[in-house]
Amino acid sequence: MSQIKILVVDDEEDIREILQFNLENEGFIIETASSGEEALEKLSPEHKLILLDVMMDGISGFRVAEKLRKENIHVPIIFLTAKGSENDMLTGFSVGADDYIYKPFSIKEVIARVKAVTRRGYEAGSSEQKIITVGDLKLNIVSKHLELRNEDIVLTKKEFEILKLLMQHPQQMFTRSEILKNVWKDESYVLERTVDVHIARLRKKLNEYGSLITNRSGYGYSFSDSAPIYDNEN
Repeated sequence: MSQIKILVVDDEEDIREILQFNLENEGFIIETASSGEEALEKLSPEHKLILLDVMMDGISGFRVAEKLRKENIHVPIIFLTAKGSENDMLTGFSVGADDYIYKPFSIKEVIARVKAVTRRGYEAGSSEQKIITVGDLKLNIVSKHLELRNEDIVLTKKEFEILKLLMQHPQQMFTRSEILKNVWKDESYVLERTVDVHIARLRKKLNEYGSLITNRSGYGYSFSDSAPIYDNEN
């Protein structure tokens, strides 16, 4: 695997230096930014991960993440935060976080989580089918883009992961607990009802293709790989 470039964003110089020193010792290429504004200017397709502080002057980490996801930039994000409430965590995951690290942090923990997230991204890019197409719907696994009739559909991180799971296994029934295990991993606080909420939003974004996500009471959700028939005149 080639060296992985990471953008470290924090308004505290000491933290930036500590992270840069230790991550470079692990073989990563590190670039730093002291604000959300600077991060948005420096971020490039070469960056495979962002370590992003939540509380900064100017644009917050949450706002940076929201802006990136709205622009269909799906680079993995690990939030660095001193805010430990459940609502803050939920906010972070809702704007597309891949992981959360609380301050004060252990360098060993940071390195372990960075390696886990970057390893998942590398394995996904190298081994999975690159584009899944059903009718006018195209899901690009590598760039994390969804297109419907050549128009970008903006998805949250979790919406994308749910759709990817279902589209990669057409006709296979997934229970809510299986979806939680695959998409939310070890986030034990997440309720099964969360799956229903995310799928409802996903169906709405997919328009008529939302009907391809089917539910069987007592079983779970599946995806049909037969394109829907619709009236072009309506």
